[in-house]
Formats: sequence, structure tokens, C-alpha cells
Amino acid sequence: MKLEAFIYPYAPELADLPFRLTGIGGSSWQSRISRHKGYVWNQILFCTDGCGVLEYGGQREEISAGSFIFLPRDVPHEYYPVTERWEMLWITFDGKGSDETLALLGLDKITVTHTADIAPMEALFEKMLNSQRTDIIYSGYTCSGLVYEFVLGFRRLITTDADRTRSRRLSLLMPALKYMHDHFAEDISMSYLAELTGVTPQHFCRLFRSTMNTRPNDHLTELRLENARRLLLDSTLSVAEIAAQCGFRDAGYFSTVFRRRTNVSPVTYRRNRNV
Repeated sequence: MKLEAFIYPYAPELADLPFRLTGIGGSSWQSRISRHKGYVWNQILFCTDGCGVLEYGGQREEISAGSFIFLPRDVPHEYYPVTERWEMLWITFDGKGSDETLALLGLDKITVTHTADIAPMEALFEKMLNSQRTDIIYSGYTCSGLVYEFVLGFRRLITTDADRTRSRRLSLLMPALKYMHDHFAEDISMSYLAELTGVTPQHFCRLFRSTMNTRPNDHLTELRLENARRLLLDSTLSVAEIAAQCGFRDAGYFSTVFRRRTNVSPVTYRRNRNV
């Protein structure tokens, strides 16, 4: 998309809108921008051609076609081209509800993400640009909604990247997860689960916790308790028999763990649910 335009709509009467477009533009020959005290507005930029660099807080990010950048206001940063042609498109915005919405979305720091398909975001950008050029009366209101869509679109790009990373981790953990599910009643060592995953025991524990938001032993305990709860309700087995079938070393330990997780004993749980 070739663009050499900068529009800064002046609309103080729209300050109470939840989102307000304060600037939109772009250049096929983006120059160096240094903001040692940050910028007065929030900004989202994306690259459609060429390569450049973003520097902030001692970090350095390479920016190429498909890269998107969120720059919160008042945060120092600098970006500059590496190739002669570096096409960057951007919007700036504020609004009465923007700070709260950005916080809820977790957009409280400089964030860089990348996508192979910029078409949906580029289409929103073009809608905002066309509205500013053709709709003098209502463009501020139209763009308020479009800015919100653009911010959500950016957040979805981050979510997509996070989901993709988690999916890769889950694929790596799947043999261990399946083994835990099928053999929860047995004595399972972390070293064997790590071997199934193809990593060291230390790496396995870190990988498991970062992906599942719990430790491997806690996940195994929850599997055992889930099956114990089912047997308490659907069978006439004694507490000792259920403890043995679900992988607990004895009935006393089973009762302690069960009470810690449910605030009632196995006997009370069975009695209350079968009333």
C-alpha cells in the first residue's frame, strides 16, 4: 500500500468518546523517529515492506513486513530503517475509555508481534483513512469504533502467537500427558515423563508448569482425585479401596489430600452427594 500522508484530526469535542483517532498516516520511506520521552498518544504501527529496527528499554526488535508494534504513550522508544525502502503505516489514539480498555487487554507495555496475513488489519486502516478523507461530519464517530476494532485486532494477533506457542508445547507434552492419564494409579517418576517428552527432568518441569499452569505432581494428584470423586459417587468401594485404585499410598494420605482440595473428607463427600 503506497501512502505518503499524515492526517491529524482536530476534534476536541470528541474527547469524551471511549476511543478517539488522533492521527493516521504512513510512508514508504519511513525515517528515523527518536522519542526519548515517549509520545503523547498511544500508537499502533505496522510494516508492509522493507526492514527496520525498534529500540526501547535496552531491547532491540527487528521490524519487517507483517510486523505490528504497539507503543503506549509516554514510553521512550526509537525506530529507524535498515533497508532504503521501509513502509510503515500507523494510527495514534486516545479516548476517555482507552486507558482502562488497554489495561484490561494487557496492553500496558511496548509489544511487537508478527503475522503472515496483514489484510484484515490493513482493511481497517484503509477504512479509517477513507473516513477521514471523505466524511467530514461523522468521521470522528466512525473512527472511534474502527480504532477499537483495530486495537482488538492487534490483541488477537498476540493471542494467536501465544496460542501457537502453547500448541507447540502441548504437542511436546502430549506423550507425557497421555501416559499420566492412562497410568495415574501407578507410581510415575518425573524422569520417565521427561524421557517420554525428550527433555531433561528439569526442563520437563519448567515446560509443564509454563504450559499447564501447574506442576506435574499437582496435575497427577488432580487426575487421581478426579477419579476418586467419581468412584465415591458411582461405586460401593471402601475409601481404602478407592485410595488404592487411584494411586494413593494409603487411605490416611488419600483422606488428607482429599480434604485439603475439597474441604471435606471422602466419607462426607460421598454422604452429601448421595443424599
